[in-house]
Amino acid sequence: MKRILILLTPAVMLACATPKSNVSSTSGARSQKGDGWVSLFNGKNLDGWKVAENPATFSVQDGAIVVFGPRAHLFYDGPVNNHTFKNFEWKATVKTMPGSNSGMFIHTGYQEKGWPAKGYEIQVNQTHTDWRKTGSVYALQDVKEVFVKDDEWYTEQITVQGKMVTVRINDKIINQYTEPDSISNKPNIARKLSSGTVALQGHDPKSKVLFKDIMIRVLPD
Repeated sequence: MKRILILLTPAVMLACATPKSNVSSTSGARSQKGDGWVSLFNGKNLDGWKVAENPATFSVQDGAIVVFGPRAHLFYDGPVNNHTFKNFEWKATVKTMPGSNSGMFIHTGYQEKGWPAKGYEIQVNQTHTDWRKTGSVYALQDVKEVFVKDDEWYTEQITVQGKMVTVRINDKIINQYTEPDSISNKPNIARKLSSGTVALQGHDPKSKVLFKDIMIRVLPD
């Protein structure tokens, strides 16, 4: 018995000494695969998120956030990076129903009513009547082409680095926008790149969009 205990001791000591590299001490969330990606959505409820205007627009079904109802916005308000991001990658697996419209907001901030005044919207829209389609940096650098179909899951990924916003659909770059100095240097403009949280949009009562596998990876400044 003493011999067995002696053999086990180094392993026990190693386990005790090894840091929990999968957990960020500042975020309170578990990293995935050790590559820096952190989940913002637990697949069960909206813990860590804050709804504005019409809470019933957002629900959780089968591991996905279902957006369906009157205008509303769902702001990330959880512990990851104290819900404040500057340079980062953000991605989600998305499915749109026919005729639906939604958006993924960056560098935004919670507000009780209306369309978010702060930050940029990255469009989610395949067949809604709005001609600005998925991947548009809304009303700044828009995309007219449709890259995916309704009722099919796809990945939408947004990278914010300095003054550049890159949008990927299923790992393909479809849009790159560089913010001009004429916007960046104006202190009183809210709709510009700065820092802030992320949010999902409920656009209108006829739009139904699903989001799952919502992940973020903080990049160095």
